[in-house]
This record gives sequence, structure tokens and C-alpha cells, in this order.
Amino acid sequence: MKKLILVLLLSFVGFSMNAQDKVVKKSKNKEVIIKALGNCEMCEKRIEKAAFSVKGVKSAEWHVDCQDVHVIIDENKCTKEDVAKAIANVGHDTDLVRASDKVYDEMHSCCQYERL
Repeated sequence: MKKLILVLLLSFVGFSMNAQDKVVKKSKNKEVIIKALGNCEMCEKRIEKAAFSVKGVKSAEWHVDCQDVHVIIDENKCTKEDVAKAIANVGHDTDLVRASDKVYDEMHSCCQYERL
């Protein structure tokens, strides 16, 4: 009987330890790359400003040659999707969220890129 109780107790402890291993820790400085379409320096300023408007964004840098924005986020405060939505809300399509036609049409003509 003692052996049975001991085996059950050890099994319970083992399962408890295993369950704790599956908890995913969120990074305070995670680098994410989001595809964001644009053409010029005005686009760069608009995209970076939109990214910085999201609470938890620590750094944002848009590259015109690659058409992507490199962002460092605190995963405890925001997600990659939050940043993509903010960028789409100012008129730039991302790989995760498409900008509305209305906002896109209101952008300056030099900022209107070829939409997919």
C-alpha cells in the first residue's frame, strides 16, 4: 500500500513539473518583421509612426528596398498583429492586414503603391 501511494505521489509531481515546462515565456525584446508596402520617405515616416503608436513597441525601422518594417516589441504589451493593424489603419497593406480602400485612396499620390 505504501508503495502504491509513493508511486502515485511521484507520478503527480512528475506531471506537475511537466505542465510547468509548457508555459511559453513572452519576450520583452522580440524582433518581428512585417511586410509593409510603400514608396517614399513620407511612407517611411507614416509606417514608423503607426508602429510606435502601439503600446509595447520599442523600435521600428521601415526599409524601402525590402518593403518591410523591423520592429522590437514587448510581447507582454502587444503582438505582431497589433502592429500590422496600426500600419494598415494609416493606409499601408501588410502581410497580415490589408488597408481599407478609403484610407489608401486618401494618401498622397506618391505614396500610393501597386496593390496586390
